[in-house]
Amino acid sequence: MEKKASTPALHIKEEGMDDLWNVWYSELHDGTSGLTLKVDRVLESRKSDFQRIDVIENNDFGKTLVLYGSLMVCENDNNSYNEMITHVPLFAHPAPKQVLIIGGGDCGALTEVMKHPEVDRCVMCEIDQQVVETTRRHLPFLTVGTDDPRAELKFADGKKHIEETDESYDIILLDLSDPVGPAAALFQKEFHQRVHDRLTDNGILVAQSESPFYNKNTVRQMYANLKSIFPIVRMYTCFMPIYPSGYWSFAFCSKGPDPIKDLDAARYEALRLTTRYYNLDVHRAAFALPQFVRELVD
Repeated sequence: MEKKASTPALHIKEEGMDDLWNVWYSELHDGTSGLTLKVDRVLESRKSDFQRIDVIENNDFGKTLVLYGSLMVCENDNNSYNEMITHVPLFAHPAPKQVLIIGGGDCGALTEVMKHPEVDRCVMCEIDQQVVETTRRHLPFLTVGTDDPRAELKFADGKKHIEETDESYDIILLDLSDPVGPAAALFQKEFHQRVHDRLTDNGILVAQSESPFYNKNTVRQMYANLKSIFPIVRMYTCFMPIYPSGYWSFAFCSKGPDPIKDLDAARYEALRLTTRYYNLDVHRAAFALPQFVRELVD
């Protein structure tokens, strides 16, 4: 499978005395193109047992969490990723009582799930506790959901949890990093089949499915695998300014509910949800794909 090769670097450029902190962060795709941010401050830099964790601050994006050299989440991205990975399946499922998040260490997805009173319990299975602790220190608005009594944090291998649990879930969210290293196994057909088996009869899986612009081979293979398992598989997208190409995708995989036909608009209106990106129009429009993306998944 094709993977995004992130090549982070800090560049110190020697110029005049007008800027004594002329430090830049770059994340490159295959060493050919990417995003560069001027670093106003390095707030934290450490290594956990699993990865390098950095928090930097930039004028445009604010505080930004960087894991293994890849930008994950920031203050000023309108929370688009977290809102779209959660509210789309939650408003399409008729009774989302039990939710499982695999990954999601910044806790943004968990916090969005907790906005739904219908949810009785949300388990977040994240392998690296230090990601949660770092986010709580620097981006506390993302971790509000951890204080909800319905939230259950498990610091464990998500793949092992799926393989060993006998619990069933109405919604499973694969809030994963890129398919590199240990995360690569969580993008494979065998794992997706195990996730399918842990869903209730009308269960929904949503998985982040990379950039349709950069990661074409990954997208093709992933959707071919998912379509061989689930009766309903639909891609939807969002604008994610700190991710490669700024255009990100999710796989909506269902045993029954349709993301458009079964959208519960009345529940959305009654909830008076506070969001920065998601709304009903965005929900519907997110499933309208450009032609080059349709050709990847059809």
